[in-house]
Amino acid sequence: MDKIFLNELEFYGYHGVLPEENRLGQRFLVNLIIESDLQEAGQTDDLAKTINYADVYRDCKEIVEEKTYQLIEAVAERIASVLLEKYKMIQRVTVKVVKPDPPIPGHYHSVAVEMTRERAK
Repeated sequence: MDKIFLNELEFYGYHGVLPEENRLGQRFLVNLIIESDLQEAGQTDDLAKTINYADVYRDCKEIVEEKTYQLIEAVAERIASVLLEKYKMIQRVTVKVVKPDPPIPGHYHSVAVEMTRERAK
């Protein structure tokens, strides 16, 4: 299976279990690995034979920025389900949602969840 990578899509959202996260918001990064058969797109150089990255970006932006979730697990699940539903070419998608600056004490780079979902056969 061929893969499309969309790396570190950056959005501003209001997700978290703490009231200040829902009120103040914070940055979120989304990484995607989209698995699909891209041979025809490669052979024909035809955008209609692949998944338009700009459309996928807009879908992710809408999910992250227009609704509030308590858990980044819910954000990742929603992204995966929308992409599989909307783009019939996608066979499997891996979604990683990164919270670079969560309000928890300690020294760390970020916290994240990653999940893989695939089209039912």
